[in-house]
Parts: sequence; C-alpha cells; structure tokens
Amino acid sequence: MANIIKIPIIQGVYWVEVPEAKLQILCGCPADCVKHLMKRGLIVQHELAGVLCETGPNAILLSDVMIQHGEFSNLAEFPVLQMLYKQGLIIPNHPNNTGLKPLLIGLGEQVHSQMQYIFRGNYGLISLEEILEAGVDPDTAREMLRLKKRFAFGQIKPSNLLLDTCILGREKREIRNGVTIDRIAVNQFAIAYQNASVTVDLNLYGEERYDPPYTLGFQSIPKDYFAVIHSGEGDGWDVNRPSMSSILVFQGKIYLIDAGPNLFFNLTALGIGINEIEGIFHTHAHDDHFAGITSLMRSGHKIKYFASPLVRLTVEKKLNALLATEGNQFSDFFSFFDLPLGQWTDIQGLEVRPVFSPHPLETTIFIFRTAWSGGYRTYGHFADIVSFNVLKAMITDDNDAPGITSQFYETVKEEYLVPLNLKKIDIGGGMIHGQAIDFVSDRSERIVLAHTSAKLTSKEKEIGSSAPFGISDVLIPGKNDHARNLAFQFLQSHFSRIPFHHLRMLLNNDVVAINPGAIILKEGETPTKVLLLLSGLVEKIFPDENRLSRLMAGAMLGEFSALDKRASAFTFRAASYVNALAIPVDMYHQVAQKNGLIAKIARTTAMRSFLESMDLFNEGLSHPVMAGIIDRLTYRTIPAGEILSFDRDQTLHILHRGKVRRSIGKFELDTLRVGEFFGEEGAVFDVPCHFQIQTLVETELLQINGDILRDIPIIRWKLFETYKIRTMRIIYSGGACLALTWRVEFAINIAAIDAHHKEFFEVANTIDSILRSDQQLEPLAAALTSLLNLAQNHFAAEEALFDQHHYPDRIQHKEQHQILVKLIRGLHQTVAQGHLLSYLEFLSFLQYWLVQHILKDDRNYAAFLNDRGVL
Repeated sequence: MANIIKIPIIQGVYWVEVPEAKLQILCGCPADCVKHLMKRGLIVQHELAGVLCETGPNAILLSDVMIQHGEFSNLAEFPVLQMLYKQGLIIPNHPNNTGLKPLLIGLGEQVHSQMQYIFRGNYGLISLEEILEAGVDPDTAREMLRLKKRFAFGQIKPSNLLLDTCILGREKREIRNGVTIDRIAVNQFAIAYQNASVTVDLNLYGEERYDPPYTLGFQSIPKDYFAVIHSGEGDGWDVNRPSMSSILVFQGKIYLIDAGPNLFFNLTALGIGINEIEGIFHTHAHDDHFAGITSLMRSGHKIKYFASPLVRLTVEKKLNALLATEGNQFSDFFSFFDLPLGQWTDIQGLEVRPVFSPHPLETTIFIFRTAWSGGYRTYGHFADIVSFNVLKAMITDDNDAPGITSQFYETVKEEYLVPLNLKKIDIGGGMIHGQAIDFVSDRSERIVLAHTSAKLTSKEKEIGSSAPFGISDVLIPGKNDHARNLAFQFLQSHFSRIPFHHLRMLLNNDVVAINPGAIILKEGETPTKVLLLLSGLVEKIFPDENRLSRLMAGAMLGEFSALDKRASAFTFRAASYVNALAIPVDMYHQVAQKNGLIAKIARTTAMRSFLESMDLFNEGLSHPVMAGIIDRLTYRTIPAGEILSFDRDQTLHILHRGKVRRSIGKFELDTLRVGEFFGEEGAVFDVPCHFQIQTLVETELLQINGDILRDIPIIRWKLFETYKIRTMRIIYSGGACLALTWRVEFAINIAAIDAHHKEFFEVANTIDSILRSDQQLEPLAAALTSLLNLAQNHFAAEEALFDQHHYPDRIQHKEQHQILVKLIRGLHQTVAQGHLLSYLEFLSFLQYWLVQHILKDDRNYAAFLNDRGVL
C-alpha cells in the first residue's frame, strides 16, 4: 500500500509527505512556519554529495483565504527562500539543483498574490521609475538600482522563473508524480496517491491562533524617560527567539522598531497592548521585520508609521500584493510620517535620522537622539546591514554595471561606525548581512549583537554584548509618574463633562500591579473595585462558551456591577502584567450619581457588553472609541417576511434581535442570527451590495454608518477579512450563483469604459455557458481569445486616460492590468494545450476582475477622471 505521511504542525498547518513520489508539502504557511518545521525535525542539516544543506518541503499548499483571525495565512517568502538557498534548489552546481522548482499550490488569486509578494520581498522597488516615485533624485536612483542589480546577480527575475505553480479548481488536480489534490470545501483538501489519501483542514476555528515557535517569559516594562527595550535578537531562522527588533520608550510613549512575526504574542509578554503604541519606525519589508504589521492594524486608532519614502513605498507594494489590491491601502490603517534620508526629524523631542543601508530591497538604519544634560543621548538600530567585505567586492569603475562606487563604500562605512551611546547591529553574515568583526574598532559605549541564530564566538563576545528578551537599556532614567498621568487622561475620556475635583478624587486611589494569569474577577463575584486598565491585556471570558474578548489600556472593568452591586456575568483574567487604577465601588457610584450619569453608564455598558460579545468589537477599542460608536448607532425594527435591498447602502447592520436570510436572486447564501452582521462591502469598501435580505422573524437591527468605522483600523481590518471570506465562500460553495448580468450599479460613469465592461460581461457569459455545458475546446479557446483581446484593448484605453490626466495611482493600476492579462493567458494556455478548464478557476478570475477590479479599483480612478470632466 502506498504511504502518505501526515503530521500536524500547529493549528491550520500540516506536513504531508509522499516518499515514493518525492513530494513534501507544507500545507499552510503563516509567519514563522519554517521555524516550526525546524523544531519538529522536518528541516534538518545533512550532507549531500559532500555539500552541507538542509532538508525540507518542495511544495506549499496555500490557504484559500489570505487572512484568518486578523493574521496572514499565506506568507511563503521564507519557506521559498529556504527551498531555494538552504536546500540549494537555485544554487549553481548544487546537488539539489536538478531543475525542479519549488511549487505553489492553491487558488489562482492566492497563487498570483504570493508570486507578486515574493517578487516584492526579493527586490522591493524594481525600476528607476518606482525609485523616482519615492522622491529620490535621478543620479541617486540610478546608483540604487545598480546596487540592487548587484545583489540580484545582475538581473531582477520575475517569480515564475524561480517557482512553479499548480492552480486548483473544483476538479481533482495532479500535483506531481501521480499525487493528486481535491478540494472538499473551503480550505479543506484531500491529498491522494495510488490507494492512500489524507485530508487537511487549514481553517482556524473559535479562539484558535497560529502559535509562535518559541515561548517567552512575562516582563513588566518600566516607563523611563528614554530607554530601549530589547524585544528580539534573533533572525528569520532562529527557533528560540523573536526576530531582531527594539522598543523605544520616550517620555512615557512607546515606539516599535520593526514589526516581525508573532508581534501580538511578543508584546503581550512585555505587558504592552496594541493601543499603547504611539508609532513604529520601519527599517525594511523583509518578512522577519514586516510580518507583524497586521497586529498593528488591530488598534482602535491609527498608529503613526515612520519610515523613509523608499521603505514606505516598498511596504505598500508588498502589502498590496499580499491583499491583491491596488492603491494606498496602507494609509487606511496608519498615519504616515515620511522621514527624509540622512536628515534629522524632531518628533516631539525624540530626533531620528534614517540612513540608507545596502540590502537587496530598500532599507534604512535608524539613529535616535534626544537632548540631555551634557549633550545628546543616542541609540542606533542597525538592522540588516551588509559586511564591509561583501560591500567592497561590489566596487566597480564601470558606471553602467551592477555595483557601487568606492565613494559609496566609504560613506556607508563611515555611517556604520559613527560612535553612539548604544548601538544594536546585525551580525547575521553571509551575502546580505553584517559581521561583528567590522565593529571591532567602533567607539560606541555599548554594542548589542543581534540578527543571528548562531551562538556567539569568543571573538564576537569581545566586540559586543547579548541582550535577552525584555532587557532594558536605560539611556535617561524616568522621574515622572506616567501611570497616574495616563490614568487622568483616561478618566477625562470616560467622564468628559464632570468637574475636575471629581476626577481628582477618582485619581487619588492606588495604582495596582496584577500578575500574568491571575483571575481578577470571577463570574458570580461582586466586585469591590472598579479597575481602570493603564497597561497590559485582560481577557474577558464568556461563561460556557469557547470565546473571549480582550480589554486593553483605557478599558473599565467592573463598572456595570458597581452601579447596582450585582454579580459579574463574566470572568476577567490577566493575560500579561497589568497596571490598573483601583477605584472603590462606592466612590465610583457616588461620582456617577452626583453627575447624573447612572442611566447613561448602564445603557452604554449594556450595549458595550453586547458588542464585545461579537468578534468584530472584542479587542482593541478604547472606551472613547466604543462610546462614540454606541452614541451614534441607530435602531431599526423590521417585521417578519420583509425583503430588503441595500444596493447603495453605506451602513453596517448588526442583528440585535431576530434572524435574516441573505440571497442573490434565487440563490440562498446564509442565515444570519443575533450578533452577526451584513453590509460591510458598502459601509467601508464602497462596493455595491448585491444581496437581498429577508427577515425570517421580527428583527431589530443596530445600524452604524460607515463613516464612523472607516478610520478605526481594527474594525476595518476585521471587516476586510469578513468581506474576503464571504466572497470566497460564495464563489467556491459549489454552486454557480452569480448571474453575469450587467447592472447599473457596475457603471463607473465613463461611457467608453462602461461600454468595454458590458462587452466583458457578454464574453464572460459565453465562457460561462460553455463551461456549464460540454466544454467544447474550440469555441472555448475562441471565447478566451476574444476575452484576451478585449482586455488588452480595454486596458490600453484606460492607461491612455491615466497618462493623459496624470492619475497618481497609475503605476499600481497598470500592475493590476498585467496580473489580469496573465490570468487570462493562463486560462487560454490551459485550453490551448487540450485540457479542460476548471469552472472554479474561471470563477476565481471573475471574482477578482468584477468584485475587486471593476467594483473597487476602477471606481477609484473613475472618481479622479470624473472630476476632470472625463465622462
């Protein structure tokens, strides 16, 4: 009997191996999945034909959905790098370089997104035009491109030269060497070989999350005046430590330097909630410094994003590739602050200077300083630098060849060796990382060695220090009571209209420290204190349910019980070190009563409790943000049996009571119950809603205008995840429910473009009809040829308008056109080679063009052109 090995790795990730077929599949690839394989012994070093290299997967099965529980499910950059370089599949003359490429398996949309994301992860900005877009002068831009090509061995290669793909549809598909894969349901697959088979489920359920590969002890971080918390000293391959990163504490504010994998887990161990973060300084977009960016989207406010324009633009393009979107989606979640290269920028007393650092994609090191007695106190964060030997070997006198000038080399060397009070450096070695020996003569007071998974050598120990997770280097001690200052700010936001003397009375109570894992208040207990959370994370556990919400700084715990001395309906537990202002219940009640707030607090607290029972509102929202939502929501009661349409609606509808059915035409999609919602596409993403809603019983809706939600990152991010998953389930649910009928809602109000879109519908209907019937290859090939010609002519017309009117996002939109043409050519090639076309694959393409491109991206440029008289 044929042998198939299936090994669970973590939730939503499996290893499937078919030894006879020489196929090892990594099923699911969230952040740090390579480290999990290393810990399980599925990636090990061995010697092959005298060459030391690693074992590992040679194929990756991608999740059908890009995001689960707020985190990326598909991050194939490091698994692919491990295959190409550590296994040797791309290295010349390597025994593993047999011509077989790493294989990406999955839906067309996910595969193409990963190809683009890996491409951006390898190279960043790929042309002179893109570098100029970041505001770099032409001469410097040409030098940067020469350097980039030198790192790329002279040529920037598209991902399809490095990777093979296997696009999944509804039908069973051969992967390699007789191994087949069949989709059972969304994110559920059967993998078979001869007479053996296994199933894998890549979905995350309930409170499941992707586990980190390491464990961390809990830390309590003091708020000094100017300090550096060491939050990561490892690299992308270190199984025991987080990737290189730091946290700056300045005047009570918290700033991150980089956002590596497992960021939420790492911050929780340090007792830092996402809402406590003021901003992030970003060095570059490699996954070990980028993958945690989604954690920062789980905030109730836009976190400040500080980077050079070069780095910001690279991150935008990589994120857009991952999400299969165009335009500046990044600005929906962050407040941008561009930092000019080589210049000091003052951020409320904290000065920062980004310095360009040679790396395969756009990278800066950061030098921070603040004025103090006797001069400045300084810190340098030198992530992903390059060794002097590697850089010197790039020097060339040919100004047209890939490489650098000797002057550039000397400038970089001088910047690296600038003396500072504290300097953290990358010593990862190899072709793209630094070496400790380069800093043997560095006159900095203290050097910390980082970005390595190897043990320090004796020589390295003479040059620099280690810094275990959570260790703090205090550059200027703190004397202020930041906790009490913060408590006063939170009390003002809770009670904006009460007299100051009442606020001071509440403030004149103890600030208590609570240990991780401690139960703060049990279900059924009556609290004696109302706790105002000042730092850390508290879990609110719903009884008899596998569900919890997370309370962060600014939240009140026990206030509802304090009003009428009733027992708590929930259990509250510290998930990290927590600091809180402990207000006696009778004092809290007295202040609320004297200011006539009892009824309002009771009403608001009851509604907040209902909203927090929903995943959409169960984390990251401060009291003012939640109160603002509650104050502006409206109620609507609808009798049973009503059929409603929300074509142009921009409201999120939440079921407070009752039950409704969603449908498209005669196709029933799902039934929504209390705590579920609909309308996210119109409320936040400006995509027309084409569902019909029927009330099955009398139903009460809570209605929230999209304007309230669009600028709340955590809400927008969760609605985006829901929108993508629902769209995916509609298309891949096994039934053809989307009627390809032109509707007036699809119009973008540019006559020529709308005419092209109508033609697209006609051709798509022809293809749909053929696929539903006997799939005759000749008429199918002819229809796909018509679709390809139509697409090329249509895109050329659009791009001419872009150039004529200087549309600012024209580069990103043209990239989307290239992806769509590539998708159509792939469909055409399948048929031209005599193969049947998967109906599911065609629907994947249709969903991408219709829902994402026409209904979203085309509307962006249409509004721009309409304003300039193009109709």
